[in-house]
Amino acid sequence: MLKKYFGTDGIRGKVNQEKINGEMFFKFGLAVGTYFKNQKKIKQTAIIAKDTRLSGYTLEPALVSGLASAGMHVYTLGPLPTNGLAMLTKKMSANMGIMITASHNPYYDNGLKLFGPDGLKLSDKIEKKIEKLIDSRIVKNLSEPKTLGRVKRLEDANDKYIKILKNNFPKTFSLKGMKIAIDCANGAGYKSGPKLLKSLGAKIFQYGTSPNGFNINQNCGSTFPNKIKFLVKKHKAHIGISLDGDADRIIISDEKGHIVDGDQIIAMLATRWKRKKILKGGVIGTLMSNYGLQKYFKKKKIKFIRANVGDRYVKEKMQKKSFNLGGEQSGHIILGKFATTGDGLLVALEILFSMRKGKKASELFNLFDATPQILENIRVKNKSIIHSKKCKAAISKSEKLIKNHGRMLVRKSGTEPKIRIMGESNNIILLKNCINIVKRSIK
Repeated sequence: MLKKYFGTDGIRGKVNQEKINGEMFFKFGLAVGTYFKNQKKIKQTAIIAKDTRLSGYTLEPALVSGLASAGMHVYTLGPLPTNGLAMLTKKMSANMGIMITASHNPYYDNGLKLFGPDGLKLSDKIEKKIEKLIDSRIVKNLSEPKTLGRVKRLEDANDKYIKILKNNFPKTFSLKGMKIAIDCANGAGYKSGPKLLKSLGAKIFQYGTSPNGFNINQNCGSTFPNKIKFLVKKHKAHIGISLDGDADRIIISDEKGHIVDGDQIIAMLATRWKRKKILKGGVIGTLMSNYGLQKYFKKKKIKFIRANVGDRYVKEKMQKKSFNLGGEQSGHIILGKFATTGDGLLVALEILFSMRKGKKASELFNLFDATPQILENIRVKNKSIIHSKKCKAAISKSEKLIKNHGRMLVRKSGTEPKIRIMGESNNIILLKNCINIVKRSIK
């Protein structure tokens, strides 16, 4: 059964339309609060963080009201990276953590990412149970006046998160002498990113740290890597770090201004971890992972398995296979030894730790030649067009044409009203032709 509200990464959409509005967020809070309140091991506590969208200030009170109405005690943390919320959910022994964010989307979108007491994103099974509660009668789930939840603001969440990150590395770890450019996308990492790097002694050049409610991801961050490339060259930095709106993604620029995507970062980490004998099992990628990465791992005798797109599915497969490294080309990278979800700052620290003896960023990355890849995102009114006869026939035709020369992947976006068409092949003319066949059937 298809889910009604949840996509591949929580709930997401345009603000004040359909599911992203005050009324629905009250219902979400009431539903998720009711679900967790009815579980055993009851502490009846929820913690909420958010990114910097203006709409967060209208949606958060409604969510808090729903949770408190279900009898949950609520702590609000303010702007904080998504994995900071996941880490604190576990550390504070809360029933759940809720991140108000639309990640890399523009300011006019917003949404929710939900984490259980173990700091993991909720399974499809639990999300479906919560959806049933969302659609049930409100009065049925309201608490008695004497059992209403209390609400409290915590001001030191970013400091607690930074402390957890630093505790994963030796106390002697220092970034003194390093010049680092960081683009925080005017998002959730705008406080913790610069503060973390400064606390380790780095000289930083920061951008995207002046959020105004509307400029999150706007011509900055991991979806606009030209900005970090420019900053590195301008300031002659040793490395550039670019985060997305909720700081669970990372894209790197080396000292020469070359952009390094998630696949290249994963290749570097896996190679290093194997050499250090800390790589467990192998690596989990996704259907979008570059074929060049797959060939590189085969050559290096590192086991590689693909999961569905979405870091939640990567983590689920990592658990199932007992692997401790996985991620996506987009920069969602999960260091299973330290985290339960993607964390741009944690990955940045792991990269910087490997550079501490004077190694250049350009020497660490570009370990494989990426197979040419084209990704087209087609905005649609109804994503079910992908199941139409015309579209199915076009996909089938393109797959037959590219067979033995590359691969095609056509899928519905789990976070936006888009159909994503991805193709890989060394034959660029064939690749473009196959992409256009599917593109025309959708348009």
